[in-house]
Amino acid sequence: MKKIILLLFLVSLTSCLKKDKITVDTIITDATIYTVNKNFDTATAIAIQDGKIIAIGTDEELTDKYQSRNTIDAEGKFIYPGLFDAHCHFYNFGLTLQEADLRGTKSMEEIVARIQAFQKVKKTDFIVGNGWDQNDWAIKEFPSKAILDKYFPNIPVVLNRIDGHAIIVNSKALALANITKDTKVSGGQIEIKNGEPTGILIDNPMELVFSIIPKPSRKTQIAALLDAEKIRFDYGLTKVNDAGLDHKVIDLIDSLQKAKVLKLNVYAMVSANPDNLDLYLKKGTYKTDNLDVRSFKMYGDGALGSRGAAMHAPYSDSHTQFGALITPIADMKTIAKKIAASNFQLNSHAIGDSANTVLLKIYKDALTGKKDRRWKIEHAQVVREIDFDYFKFGIIPSVQPTHATSDMYWAGDRLGKERLKNAYAYKKLLQKAGVIALGTDFPVEEVNPMLTFHAAVARKDSKGYPAKGFQMENALTREETLKGMTIWAAFSNFEDKEKGSLEVGKWADLVIFDKDLMKISESEILNMKPVNTYLKGQKVK
Repeated sequence: MKKIILLLFLVSLTSCLKKDKITVDTIITDATIYTVNKNFDTATAIAIQDGKIIAIGTDEELTDKYQSRNTIDAEGKFIYPGLFDAHCHFYNFGLTLQEADLRGTKSMEEIVARIQAFQKVKKTDFIVGNGWDQNDWAIKEFPSKAILDKYFPNIPVVLNRIDGHAIIVNSKALALANITKDTKVSGGQIEIKNGEPTGILIDNPMELVFSIIPKPSRKTQIAALLDAEKIRFDYGLTKVNDAGLDHKVIDLIDSLQKAKVLKLNVYAMVSANPDNLDLYLKKGTYKTDNLDVRSFKMYGDGALGSRGAAMHAPYSDSHTQFGALITPIADMKTIAKKIAASNFQLNSHAIGDSANTVLLKIYKDALTGKKDRRWKIEHAQVVREIDFDYFKFGIIPSVQPTHATSDMYWAGDRLGKERLKNAYAYKKLLQKAGVIALGTDFPVEEVNPMLTFHAAVARKDSKGYPAKGFQMENALTREETLKGMTIWAAFSNFEDKEKGSLEVGKWADLVIFDKDLMKISESEILNMKPVNTYLKGQKVK
């Protein structure tokens, strides 16, 4: 009888213990989880409830306390925080998916062939294409409109260079934009040869052409955002910083997110034009669970590849060119002062050493007496030795490692040996700033964040060149690189309390790989692709 009573007691106790377990939405076990917390700890299991992490630890700790109908055995796979792209053009990338893709072309003849193939499918009456780069051609010179005029005499053609800071257009487009040899626009260049425009426009003059391009329909805009989102999730990206959006596009993103049509988290940098500044400085910052509008994007200069980056001394391969500031210094000071008086962050494009000097000084003056503003220099591509110390004042470098491995073939020609030493200097920037945010600048570069990781760590291109790496003194460690793509990027957005690491109370944004990014060989990094991507605890890939 005593044995029966004891047995009933044990059964009852076991039943009570089971009932005492907390039911959660999802439990993942048997994983190697890189939390990317302060101590860079690892764990093996994670519990998720209502889109947030409720517990993280060992399998035994979590299965003893929690239960779920959705318990997933990771079978030894590797889990990391959802990846950030700290500087990209998400919406514009989506639009390019609706236009002619010119990436990887090797000549104007190949560009024409691509456009003709595009036209057979789209049959548009205004051709827009993206991604050409004369630095990839046998003759590394800007093209002229002649070949476009030959094949497309009656339809306007506008082709964006890979960096978004130069375009080649045909005569029809020039005529519609009223551009002649006498047209003057500051902050850029209308290239003239033999007394006539060649069709090459650099930086600000491009706006004359952009103004005549038919605006995308709402249907096209939505398709662009959704097409871009799918690709993001496929690569494990759960947060993108879109560098330069108009308020109408931001409103569209917000409406699609609220309708649960668009899921991706977006940190919107508002284009710092007069209309947007006036609107948002009055409205104030705006935040939802998926959208954060608390920063402005300002342009300092152009790009190095098109010689539009503003330099202190002439380009080494073109002694009459210094590049140009896109925004006048007086205007940059005024904008910085206005934003400093608000709760908004300022993120400024600066590639040339002169642009970096100007903006770093403006930042330091505007931020005097103000703490924890986390203003960013986007790109920080070429910096004078004496200017690195500005990053000690809470200014965050936001850089794109694949720029180094894309530009390394010709950057020395543009800059010369001495200036090149302080170009793409990511380690030095990190040492000064204490944090560094990493992105791609897609569609300027490829979307794949593994290319970012590989370029930061190995300082090599996707073919493994150069064998010993490009300026390896500025390579980042794997831990630094992962932080730059997660917690430091989150910090740069004021989101480090809610995203960027896998810790209790944060959103369950995570990515699962079948190999260990921290330990695999350099060459294997390039082939890494997520098995699954989770956003707020929901599997989106």
